[in-house]
Amino acid sequence: MNTDSKNLSNAASKEDNDEIDLMALLFAILRGWKVIVFFAVLGLVIGILYSRYVNPTFKSDALIQIEENSKGVAALGADISELIGSEVSKAQAEAELIRSRMILEPVVNLLHLRIRLSDPNIGALDRIKSNSTDTQINKPEGVSLKTEDGEVKISQFNVSQEYLNQSFTLTRSATGFVLTNGFDDFKGQIGKAHLFKGTDGQIQIKVDDLPADGYSVNITKQSLQTTTDQINSALSVVEKGKQTGIIQLSMTGANQQQTSLILKQIVLSYIDQNQSRGSEETTKTISFMETQIPTLKKKLEDSEAVFNDFRKKYGTIDVGKEAELLLTENSQIDAQLNELKLKKADLTTYYTEEHPLVVQINEQLAVLNARKNEIDDTIAGLPEIQREFLQLSADTTINREIYLTLLKNYEQLKIVKAGQIGFARIIDLPISTYKAIAPKKLQIMILAMLLGAMLGTMLVLLKNMLRNVVKDPERIEGKTGVPVVATIPRSPLLTRLRKNKKAPNRLLAYVDNNSLSYEAIKSLRTNLMFGMPVEGRAGQRAKVILVTGESPGVGKSFISANLTEVFAQLDKKVLIIDADMRLGELHRMFSMSQDNGLADYLSQDVTHLSKPNTQIAEVITSQESNKLTSFIHPTGIDNVDFMPRGQHPRNPASLLANGSFNHLMAELNLHY
Repeated sequence: MNTDSKNLSNAASKEDNDEIDLMALLFAILRGWKVIVFFAVLGLVIGILYSRYVNPTFKSDALIQIEENSKGVAALGADISELIGSEVSKAQAEAELIRSRMILEPVVNLLHLRIRLSDPNIGALDRIKSNSTDTQINKPEGVSLKTEDGEVKISQFNVSQEYLNQSFTLTRSATGFVLTNGFDDFKGQIGKAHLFKGTDGQIQIKVDDLPADGYSVNITKQSLQTTTDQINSALSVVEKGKQTGIIQLSMTGANQQQTSLILKQIVLSYIDQNQSRGSEETTKTISFMETQIPTLKKKLEDSEAVFNDFRKKYGTIDVGKEAELLLTENSQIDAQLNELKLKKADLTTYYTEEHPLVVQINEQLAVLNARKNEIDDTIAGLPEIQREFLQLSADTTINREIYLTLLKNYEQLKIVKAGQIGFARIIDLPISTYKAIAPKKLQIMILAMLLGAMLGTMLVLLKNMLRNVVKDPERIEGKTGVPVVATIPRSPLLTRLRKNKKAPNRLLAYVDNNSLSYEAIKSLRTNLMFGMPVEGRAGQRAKVILVTGESPGVGKSFISANLTEVFAQLDKKVLIIDADMRLGELHRMFSMSQDNGLADYLSQDVTHLSKPNTQIAEVITSQESNKLTSFIHPTGIDNVDFMPRGQHPRNPASLLANGSFNHLMAELNLHY
C-alpha cells in the first residue's frame, strides 16, 4: 500500500513538473522586456551593417525563340532539300547548349573574363562606410578597376598553366610597374606588352594604366573551367511555359552594366553558333562542289578538244537512228550515275553502308551500270569509225551535262546559304535597369530585428527555466504542507532607488509607503499576529519570529526590517536581531554599525565595549540585563531597537550551541 502511494505521488509530481504554465512564461517574457528590446535593437544594427556591407545584386534578362526549322532550303524545292537535310531542335536541348563551353568560351575570350582584379586596400569598414563596392569592368579592349587613387587598366594578361588561379600583386613603381607572386618579381613599363619568364612558366602582360606610386592591386588569371563555372552559377536558362519554344536567359551580378554586357554576348554567341550550325551541311556541300567544278570543267574541255580533232580528221560521220538513241540513253545513264554518286557521298558523311538509304542508292547504281554495260556492248558492234564517233560525242555530251548540272546546283546552294538564318532568333536583348534586386534592405532589417527579438526571448525563457526557485505559493503548500501566509511583491521604486544609490534608508515606510509591497508587509503582520502559537498556561501568544531563507539575497533583511517597522506602529516595543553572524547586512538597513552585536554578546568579550546606553537601561533593569544595553542600539524609529551581528566570529556555530543564545532569548522575551 505504501509503495502504491509513493508511485502515485511520484507520478503526480512528474505530471505537475511536465505542465507548461503559459501565463508564467508570458510574465517571464514581460519581466525580461529590456533584454528582448536590447537584442532586437542589436539585430537591427547588425541588419543595417550587413545591408551596407553586402554587394548589391542586379539582374538582366533576354528572350530567344526556337523555331521549327529554317525556310531557306525548303523554298528551293525538294531536290536541294534532299541534299541538305533538316533537323528539329528542342528548347530544352538548346537551353543546355547555351550553358556549354562552346557558347561561353567565345564570350570569355572576347571580354577577358578570365582576368580578375581586386583591391586589397578596401576593408570591411570601408565597404560599410561607402555602402558600395567598385567592381571590375570587362570590355573587348581590356579590363579596368576603379580605386580611390585612380583606375587600373589591363589589356592583356596570359600565363602558363602553372600560374593559373594564382594571385599576383601588381604595384606602380617610379619606372613603371612591378608584378610579383611572392617568389619572382617582374618589372615592366606602362603601355608596353611584356613577356616574362618565371620559375614555373611564362607571363604575358600589358598594363595600360595604374594608380599612384606604391598602390597595389591583385590580379589573377583564372582557368577556363573556373570562369565558365562562375558564369553558369549566375546564369539561368529556362523555357518559359511548356512547349512554347521561348527560352528566357537571366543573369545576376554586382554590376548592372557588366551583367547586361556579358548576357548580351552570350546571346549573340549562341545565335552565331546556331546560324553556323544551320548552314553547316550546305557549306560542306558547297566546298565539295568547289573542288569538283574545276576538274569537271577541265574534263569537258579535254573531251571537246578530242571530239573536234576527230571531226576535223574524218569529217561528219553518218550514224543511224538506233545509234543516236543508244547514245542519248547512255548520256542519260551517265548523268543519273553522277547524281546518285553525289547523293551517296552526302549520305555517307552521316550513315554507314548498311543504312537503308545508302543500300537503296547502291541498288540503283547497280541497275544503271548493268544497263550501261548493255549499251556499251551494242555500240561495240558498230563499225569502228562510227563507234569512235559515238563514243567521243557521248563523252562530250555527258561531261557538258554534268558540268552544267553541278554549276547550277552550286549557284543554288550559294543562294540557300545566304537565306539560311538558323532556327533561333532574338526576341529581347538585355537592358540595364540599374535597379538592384538584392539585398532587400527593409526586409533584412526587419528580419534581423525579429531574429534578435527571438534570441532575446529565448535567453529570457532559458534564464527563467534555469532559475531554480519556487514561483508559485501553491507549490510550496503542496510540497511542504506549510501554509503560505503572505506573498510580498517587489517594490519597483525601491529597486530603482537602490540601483541609483538614492535610498540610504531602505524601509518601505519612508520611500514607498503606498505600494503593494508595503501593504503586503502589513498583511503579513496581521496574519502573524493571529497565527502565532499560544505558549504556557496563560494563553499568551509567542513573541519571537524567525525570518530565514535558503540562500543569501532572497530578502530576509528586507522582510525583517519592514516587518519590525509595521509591528512598531502598533505601539509594541520591537527588537530586531541580526543573527547572520557571517554575512548579516541588517545594520545597513538602519544605517548603523555592525559592532557591539550578537556575536560579541555570545562571546562575552566586553572589554572593548562602550558605556551602556541609558535609554536601553531604563527598559532592562536587572543586573544581567544591564549587560545587554551595550549590545542593543536604538534605531531612531519609535519602538524599534536593533542588535547587529557584531564582529565576525571564527566559530559562530559553537557560540549558538553553548546555551548563551537561549539565555539571551529568554531574557529578551521579558522586555519586548
